[in-house]
Amino acid sequence: MNKVLIVEASESDRRLMSGLLMRAGYEPIAVDKMEAAKDKVAKLPPGAVIVAGHRLPDGSAKELANWQKGEGFSFPVIAIVNNLNGSDLLEVMSDGGAVNVIQRAAIDKQLVETVGKYAKSENIVLQLDNTLIPRSSKAFRKIEQSIERVAATNANCIIFGESGMGKEHIARKIYLQSYRTQKPLMVLEAGGAALVGRHDPESDRSEMFNRIEGYFQEAKGGTLVIKNVQLLTFEKQSVLLHILEQEHPDVRIICTANSALLKMVADETFRDNLFFILRQTSISVPPLRETTEDIPDIADYLLTSHALCVLVQYTGHISTRYIMETTKMMRKQ
Repeated sequence: MNKVLIVEASESDRRLMSGLLMRAGYEPIAVDKMEAAKDKVAKLPPGAVIVAGHRLPDGSAKELANWQKGEGFSFPVIAIVNNLNGSDLLEVMSDGGAVNVIQRAAIDKQLVETVGKYAKSENIVLQLDNTLIPRSSKAFRKIEQSIERVAATNANCIIFGESGMGKEHIARKIYLQSYRTQKPLMVLEAGGAALVGRHDPESDRSEMFNRIEGYFQEAKGGTLVIKNVQLLTFEKQSVLLHILEQEHPDVRIICTANSALLKMVADETFRDNLFFILRQTSISVPPLRETTEDIPDIADYLLTSHALCVLVQYTGHISTRYIMETTKMMRKQ
């Protein structure tokens, strides 16, 4: 059960949000001030989400987001706003650290769906550098072969898999083995504030067009990794499709996605023409529960490289205790 920290001055809205989240299967924690929120943030488990009022009695959602980043926390912050205009919304998201916003009048309609975009499984807590951990399973050997195959081409690629399975590491490995390795690598989160654009009153383009086009210009000759591409709004999909079809940028795109993307294409909520451009080739990463023979390799790597690192659960079926005991047995053999 994911925990959601609610930081909101209005008692009635705190009750409303707590009720909505509880019925949706979340565990809400509600406070009314930023100072109280700081104590709670330090105790939040991986996968938690923060929902904070844009204005608080002793601060703001922006200040809370900046504080947690300074303290080394990375919980997504969703801001509750009051009929802000475009420039104000941009400040909250782009400069204010929020990953998304909800209009206060639409809390009952948008809260659960928006939280669901950012809440991650509490079982996935492992934070690694950009190293792709070597494994001995047949499935992983096929992934390594796919990395070499894709890296040798200029094809766009979508890497499918559940959260926490190393999709971004695979994307970086493709980049490092490609001829584009001397050119820039940019990594963007499709559902994050980085794709919120600034409006140019002298341009007839959409507000986000210049921002997205700017990333292509910065990555010219290199690789653009779009994480969780299924979170692109339809408007962002349209902008991305236009740039790819009309401007043909010299950038290879590698996307990561979960299985929801395929359903979105079938349901026509993700543009099929964009999907086919992005999926010139693909790699599927199986969950660890289907490749349990990799557990000793992963555990041994972590125990060797990070002596104090503790693994909780990768899935609901594989626990830390199982990983540790398996490693001990392997070392005795």
